[in-house]
Amino acid sequence: MKTNPEPRLRLKARLMPALVGLLLFLHLAVPYRGWLILLVGLGGAWLASYLWARSLAHGLRLVREMRFGWAQVGDRLEERFTLVNEGMLPGLWVEVVDHSTVPDYRVSRVSGVGGGSQSRWHTKGVCTRRGLFTLGPTSLRTGDPFGLYTVTLHYPDSATLMVTPPILSLPTIEVAPGGRTGEGRPRANAPERTVGAASVRDYIQGDSLRWIHWPTSARRDSLFVKLFDGTPAGDWWVFLDLDQRVQAGQGQASTEEHGVILAASLADRGLRSGRAVGLVTHGEELVWLPPQEGDGQRWTILRALALVEKGSRPLAELLARARPRFGERTSLIIVTPNVEGDWIEALWPLLRRGAIPTVLLLDPVSFGGSGDASRTSALLSNLGITSYVITRDLLDRPESRPGRQGRWEWRVTPLGRAVTTRRPRELAWKVLS
Repeated sequence: MKTNPEPRLRLKARLMPALVGLLLFLHLAVPYRGWLILLVGLGGAWLASYLWARSLAHGLRLVREMRFGWAQVGDRLEERFTLVNEGMLPGLWVEVVDHSTVPDYRVSRVSGVGGGSQSRWHTKGVCTRRGLFTLGPTSLRTGDPFGLYTVTLHYPDSATLMVTPPILSLPTIEVAPGGRTGEGRPRANAPERTVGAASVRDYIQGDSLRWIHWPTSARRDSLFVKLFDGTPAGDWWVFLDLDQRVQAGQGQASTEEHGVILAASLADRGLRSGRAVGLVTHGEELVWLPPQEGDGQRWTILRALALVEKGSRPLAELLARARPRFGERTSLIIVTPNVEGDWIEALWPLLRRGAIPTVLLLDPVSFGGSGDASRTSALLSNLGITSYVITRDLLDRPESRPGRQGRWEWRVTPLGRAVTTRRPRELAWKVLS
């Protein structure tokens, strides 16, 4: 917290001024030792309470720090609070009230701090939902020991927290390559088989195990995959169906959330393999991200997927709208829970233009809905279209569960050696501003 808030001092005991005034009047009108004792006692307590509360109002200060500016669903969120009392009188009770919008994250608490000292504590939570949230503002509430005054300090500082969907390894899903052998833009790290192997490159999570070059992997003590000549290098277009009429399940156990995870994971795989990846979806608003390469595109796609919500646009309309943008070197990846197949007709113009689709059918039955995904998958197979039926348990993986940040992860090489693939992130604390 960098802002110095204006303290607000409020008298809770509204009858105190009237009572002291009455005692003063009685003592002047009818001098009596008892009136004087009561007047001195109550007046002294009132004055002491005011001075105590004023000391807290001008002496208390809160510093709120965070470690992360963005996270994935399941990551740990950690903050550090420092309550400083620069006054001489202690704060016997200080309530820290958090106004953050992060779901299922509660850091409000009551603490105490002595005069001329400070109190520090850490809070931890788990990012349970994707989206754009804020940490802060924060308020402090305290008062004097007699309960006559309440002191409130409001810190308007806040920080934005972007929570993106988790990225999972999807080894059972292979995207059909767009284009024909020798066509397209050749990419130096393409692993698909065409004519003959030309070289090898480092294994990237998600590569097919069929293309591992075991002699090189054993010699170099790390996994390597084959590179082939003339590999089709078409762009990847990821289409995510967010039509609310075909979704099933609730919350994280819904086709909507699983579809978002699939789209994020496939986009990450394509970008890591050096392809240009684009995203099209229509929830409340249209998301149209033309294919590009690089880490910047990864962040753009993840940010878009963090913010999407269900909408009313059917998949067939999206496919028809995108028709003019597709050519022969395009891999079309469709993620949908719509197993009725009414959108398949909209695929024909794209097939005639040379687009090569791969369809991921989210099985609504496994999410508590209805429909026959296997029938639609068989129909697509008869049309020569690669398809996969995705059930709820396919994405129930350890890496998609809460609490992944701060964990060590390892992989074992073919020679039995354990290699670190993930280290806990130790980032510097950043003050909210």
